[in-house]
Amino acid sequence: MAKYAIEMNRTASTSLSVGSVSASSGTAVRRIKVYDWMFGSEAAAADNPFLWQMARITAVGTSTGVTPSPLDPADAAMLGVSGEAHSVDATYTSGLVMLSIPLNQRASYRWVAAPGSELVGPATNAAGFGIKTPTSSAVAVTTTVLVEEQ
Repeated sequence: MAKYAIEMNRTASTSLSVGSVSASSGTAVRRIKVYDWMFGSEAAAADNPFLWQMARITAVGTSTGVTPSPLDPADAAMLGVSGEAHSVDATYTSGLVMLSIPLNQRASYRWVAAPGSELVGPATNAAGFGIKTPTSSAVAVTTTVLVEEQ
């Protein structure tokens, strides 16, 4: 199946969501599989600790759409949807945080799934993953997620 890169940004805002990626809400619904996640802050260096979380979502909230880039230019456009700069947070599924990583503002981090341990979303309308920083929304941050659509 096709693989895509999705870059999402959030400037300092009241929303905790940095971005989201989910199955489409149309008739052709495919599962989203996350296998690589990079994140950090481009703000001035400071000793501000905050938490990054990737959690399951059932709705993407209100955001600016982001077009996923196919890693192979011969692949078709992704059917799923992704967004950034949320003015309304995604609808997070209670208790289903898949990854939770504390990080200092000075650091960047990369999480790569062990083979067979990728995060897989259901083939359900608008279901997928949201990325948030629940301990700080006052920092400009960037994340890139590599996904496979199945």
